[in-house]
Amino acid sequence: MNATIILPDPETMYQAIVDRDAEMEGLFLFAVKTTGIFCRPGCKAKPPKRENVEFFATADDALAAGYRACKRCRPQELSGSVPPWLTQLVDALEAEPTRRWSNADLIDMGLSPIRVRHWFQEHYQMTFHAYLRTRRIGLAVDMLNAGQDVTSVALDSGYQSLSGFRDSLRKWTGQSPTSIQQGEPILVERLLTPLGPMLAAASDAGLCLLEFADRKMLPKQFERINKRFQQPILPGTHPVLSEAAQQIDQYFRGERSEFTLPLRLDGTSFQETVWQKLLEIPYGQTRSYGELAKQLGKPNASRAVGRTNGDNRLAIVVPCHRVVRSDGHLCGYAGGLWRKKWLLEHERKARQTQLPL
Repeated sequence: MNATIILPDPETMYQAIVDRDAEMEGLFLFAVKTTGIFCRPGCKAKPPKRENVEFFATADDALAAGYRACKRCRPQELSGSVPPWLTQLVDALEAEPTRRWSNADLIDMGLSPIRVRHWFQEHYQMTFHAYLRTRRIGLAVDMLNAGQDVTSVALDSGYQSLSGFRDSLRKWTGQSPTSIQQGEPILVERLLTPLGPMLAAASDAGLCLLEFADRKMLPKQFERINKRFQQPILPGTHPVLSEAAQQIDQYFRGERSEFTLPLRLDGTSFQETVWQKLLEIPYGQTRSYGELAKQLGKPNASRAVGRTNGDNRLAIVVPCHRVVRSDGHLCGYAGGLWRKKWLLEHERKARQTQLPL
């Protein structure tokens, strides 16, 4: 089941087109009558005249009206998807994860090193070559945790010397090979959603972060995780991340109302109590900050509840978006109020159809 999206007012949507406002991703699509093409709000193409614009909630609606998808912004795909021009390289990275790629290699594949660097900076907040280094370190950590000896791991990870491997490992993880073997890393993976990419982080102990990738506080959240758990944070895959991706996809499809993921809600005693209360808010319903404070037996702690709500590291799964002001108005969502509105409307519509889960 697809969620029914209530469109913003036309003038707000048109201004988003003029501003190429990618933060409106997921709220609407627009079509240009003179070209027969429909696009995302953040499309880089020249903004059309207002009288030539038609707005749609979904790609299916635009297609049904006879429009075709823009080849530049690819509105039928989730934001953050690998573009066709980069697919060959990404496939090659998966096939040879320890290969040391040079700019000459990219040029041989018909790719512009500058264009590749810009894409990785936009979607991973690091250059292409930095991404390669973190991938190699992630693979090395996996092998060390599996019990392989340091020398073999260094060579199998593409390092030419043991000293270079040790230096690189300490730079990226802050730990020595011996320390790594005695612990486990927190692994990070990107999840694509209708509201934009999210970053998920997990270890064997459970999911410890799920945030929209454009959240300004994201770097601070990673710092807090690193300080609290004292584990290296690296890109990689993990069964908990795979299950999180599946359940988040089901949520956005309207097929899931509860999550069954192992969670790391580590915080102060007060924070953990508030986050547990958030988990008790029924799907499709809301609570006010004051109501939560009263449930905690601290009726004067509304502000503290609000701060703790904002410190939640597990968006959607720990549903801080279900907390509103006492008058019912939306406020205080780190992922953006437009996302909060979308999520609440999505849940309300899904609940009306008697979601089975």
